[in-house]
Amino acid sequence: MVRPFDPSLIDELRAAFEPAADPAAAVAMASYMRGMFAFLGIPSPRRRLLQSEVFQQFGRPDAEQVLCVVERLWELPQRVACDVLQRHARLLSPAHLLRIRPLVTAKSWWDTVDALASHVVGTMVRQSPELSPEMDKWVRDDDLWVVRVAILHQLRFKQATDHERLFRYCAIQAEHRDFFIRKAIGWALREYSKTDPVAVRSFVADHKNELSALSQREALLHLTGRKKRVQEPA
Repeated sequence: MVRPFDPSLIDELRAAFEPAADPAAAVAMASYMRGMFAFLGIPSPRRRLLQSEVFQQFGRPDAEQVLCVVERLWELPQRVACDVLQRHARLLSPAHLLRIRPLVTAKSWWDTVDALASHVVGTMVRQSPELSPEMDKWVRDDDLWVVRVAILHQLRFKQATDHERLFRYCAIQAEHRDFFIRKAIGWALREYSKTDPVAVRSFVADHKNELSALSQREALLHLTGRKKRVQEPA
């Protein structure tokens, strides 16, 4: 019997996850995140399989139902909400961006923020280009995680990337002192270099005096043949 998509899904997820939890792996995962968050110790492929089995019990949701579940999941110690939101991101309308921003700024770290940037906000902007001016505001925000979302939201756009907007965002924040912004700039440029290497080389050359060494190194990684990458601090 198919059940309505509602907060009872949270209890079903807990029931599915708890037997699969690995305390030793959870400690390692928490350590990688500097002990800032709790984990169940379930590898991503296994976690997604368990989630899919739970989702099959529930009917197709609407955006409000998804956001209601996600917002409640976000309150839990473990970080399990992003998968639910990514799975249903196409249901979200421009008006829902106001509900996504608090998820970016609450319990922020690169793991959830990057998922929200490329898989949720990016999906929303691609479906609703009228959201692009809102990204223009986000890239100048005082919250570094909101800025990071703006820089990374086109990460999966490939040929559909608005390269003028991408380069403008990177130029606006080129001299930002925070690691996470410098790394985001390099990552965004590196991904776009797979589509237009000439444009990325030109941008980096034109802004070499403003871009950090990290941003430049990351941006040109695929173009110089280097393999070593700077990892996010854990």
